[in-house]
Amino acid sequence: MVSMDNDGQMHIDYLIGIAIFLVSIIFVFSYTAGLFTPFQSNSDEVTLIADRISTDLIEQSMSAGDPRTPILLNGMKVDIFFNEMNADYESIIDHYGMNSSFLTYELNVTLQNISAGNLEYSAGKPLPLQGNIGQTKRLVMVSNESTGNNVQAMLAVRVW
Repeated sequence: MVSMDNDGQMHIDYLIGIAIFLVSIIFVFSYTAGLFTPFQSNSDEVTLIADRISTDLIEQSMSAGDPRTPILLNGMKVDIFFNEMNADYESIIDHYGMNSSFLTYELNVTLQNISAGNLEYSAGKPLPLQGNIGQTKRLVMVSNESTGNNVQAMLAVRVW
């Protein structure tokens, strides 16, 4: 008697095919993740540093000392900070912990008058043409002690 059973082992063939497919998909995803590792940036790191420095500048170094208006800057302290930074850049970098034997960061701080649209102050290194630049911009008020006027300004801190 001749058997007419032409059915193959469909379940085992199907499972082996799915297993090979899943292993190849896992291999492709794990391999492509490694391809882009050299191109990852440190932009999050430098942005956090820029944010920390801008917070210190606004709340400590240039603050007018008014707890009700934490974004109010003293005009004389602003002058002193920018003159100090232009005169002794390295000590400012050391003060903020951006200069170490392992890694060194550069800093640029600008203060722009919003109503007049002109650049009031700028200090630090010039911005590079390429690379990751972390930037934090803060809206502040700068008080003039002699006239008593307050001017709206944009404080930009850039780190790379």
